[in-house]
Amino acid sequence: MSHTPLLDTVGSPQDLRRLDKKQLPQVAAELREFLLDSIGKTGGHFASNLGAVELTVALHYVYHTPEDKLVWDVGHQSYPHKILTGRKDQMHTMRRYGGLAGFPKRSESEYDAFGVGHSSTSIGAALGMAAADKLLGNDRRSVAIIGDGAMTAGQAFEALNCAGDMDVNLLVILNDNEMSISPNVGALPKYLASNVVRDMRGVLSTIKAQSSKVLDKLPGAMELAQKVEHKIKTLAGEAEHAKQSLSLFENFGFRYTGPVDGHNVEHLVDVLKDLRGRKGPQLLHVITKKGNGYKLAENDPVKYHAVANLPKDVSDDLKTATSSEKENKPAAKPTYTQVFGKWLCDQAAADSRLAAITPAMREGSGLVEFEQQFPDRYFDVGIAEQHAVTFAGGLACEGMKPVVAIYSTFLQRGYDQLVHDIALQNLPVLFAVDRAGIVGADGPTHAGLYDLSFLRCVPNMIIAAPSDENECRLLLSTCYQADAPAAVRYPRGTGTGAPVSDDLETVAIGKGVIRRQGEKTAFIAFGSMVAPALAVAEKLNATVADMRFVKPIDEELIVRLAQSHDYIITAEENAEQGGAGSAVLEVLAKHGICKPVLLLGVADTVTEHGDPKKLLDDLGLSADAMEKRIRGWLPAV
Repeated sequence: MSHTPLLDTVGSPQDLRRLDKKQLPQVAAELREFLLDSIGKTGGHFASNLGAVELTVALHYVYHTPEDKLVWDVGHQSYPHKILTGRKDQMHTMRRYGGLAGFPKRSESEYDAFGVGHSSTSIGAALGMAAADKLLGNDRRSVAIIGDGAMTAGQAFEALNCAGDMDVNLLVILNDNEMSISPNVGALPKYLASNVVRDMRGVLSTIKAQSSKVLDKLPGAMELAQKVEHKIKTLAGEAEHAKQSLSLFENFGFRYTGPVDGHNVEHLVDVLKDLRGRKGPQLLHVITKKGNGYKLAENDPVKYHAVANLPKDVSDDLKTATSSEKENKPAAKPTYTQVFGKWLCDQAAADSRLAAITPAMREGSGLVEFEQQFPDRYFDVGIAEQHAVTFAGGLACEGMKPVVAIYSTFLQRGYDQLVHDIALQNLPVLFAVDRAGIVGADGPTHAGLYDLSFLRCVPNMIIAAPSDENECRLLLSTCYQADAPAAVRYPRGTGTGAPVSDDLETVAIGKGVIRRQGEKTAFIAFGSMVAPALAVAEKLNATVADMRFVKPIDEELIVRLAQSHDYIITAEENAEQGGAGSAVLEVLAKHGICKPVLLLGVADTVTEHGDPKKLLDDLGLSADAMEKRIRGWLPAV
């Protein structure tokens, strides 16, 4: 149990602001201890939160929240913010059904200025708030806190480009820890890591912070100091990096401050007080360490980005932990992600044209082994889903066979490119769509409930939904061999435990299979819903078709089932609107068949976070819930 006497007196940011600045290091230390204890019990995003403790304390100490707006990018680092804004006693419910969300959520607290979950949105949102305040005459401040990993995305630069040309009071804090989930890639992180930039900027930041108040009172002195600063930057070699005496961000129209030690809370307070009084777009470059204060996370921030639990004596580990901690035992059944990862390596060994692409999700998408075996054919493009898709298109144009490993929720961000750059040109790019359906604790921002709907209308697309682990491998091989854009979507976690073949067999595209023959009632099931459909079918003596493909859909099988059965039930772990069930209705309408049809999918609602089994039951998609819905529907029709 954590010992946090000073933190216990902080029920809101107003309480925090009543403390003396010299007490803030103790608040930060106790906050970190509380985080270790609470996340150790509930699990959740870990290393990123530890790295943002002092910054969060300083922000709420200086800014007049909730009137001033703090917009956290992605939200992986928002737990300290939640603790300081009246939710400390609820942290044991984090990411659990009915409890606190794992990300900022507007409906949860007035301090959560903007709901997030995907990266690189903070600058645009905070800019919109700042522009609204100017139009409405509000004297408030907007702050965007963005990591250097999220800064690599195009949307962040679109917002920077816009903000630098606007007369608004906006502060962008670049929380630079040299990490996103995986190690950062690309030119920008290398630029930020430049020792010349860091060292000289630190000197300049200290000079400016200590002298600005004096210089402001001396006529002409500030202009002279700025010229001296200009000269120092030039002599320091800044021109080598930007071909200008100004930094990258100053070229965007921001006044740059930093880099500043992100773990020195008292100095952060001084810097933020100065910045809050400034006008126009400002950028503060803060250097932090992901996992700060917990040695295991500091040494391996990738592994400790998110955790299920921690050792019981976590407070002792704060001081003494080493990298010798034992790994959690692997699951007895392979996850779908692991099935994909093994298939990818096997297929790459068989075909030298295969290249794998990920938008900053090496571990999550199961590409670690592929990177080790085929480094020349592995491309991590950073948090840039749009670029990932178009880049794949370029590879395909020149004879490569790209596989884009991407979560369903992140594929949404590359939708225009999927339509325009891949589908319209009919390029053979395979999308391995992970985390399709309900994802559990990450909640609605990460739920993969729309991909069947938004992919179905795209021309030339093949869409497959495997019902178990072996089907996943079969359909990956099949879609990879197709000379067309294709997507194989599979859920998070483990499947039914089906034995997985080691070969690269294929099946007929657009053809389903009957898994159980029954009477009167026919299930037309897709992907993860085949297993619960089979369980219900045993009780109803129903037929179950595993459709395998959503597009092209097996029209012949649907017509045959409709002609030989009295009732049709479709089942999918996707939004009902425009999904696989809608495809079945279209087939029936096309052939003039009028039969009672029950669509089982996710209704037109925003799902919650929590245990996937509980969520599926609430949505009517567990076996028991499906049976109840069907038994209530059959007498009515």
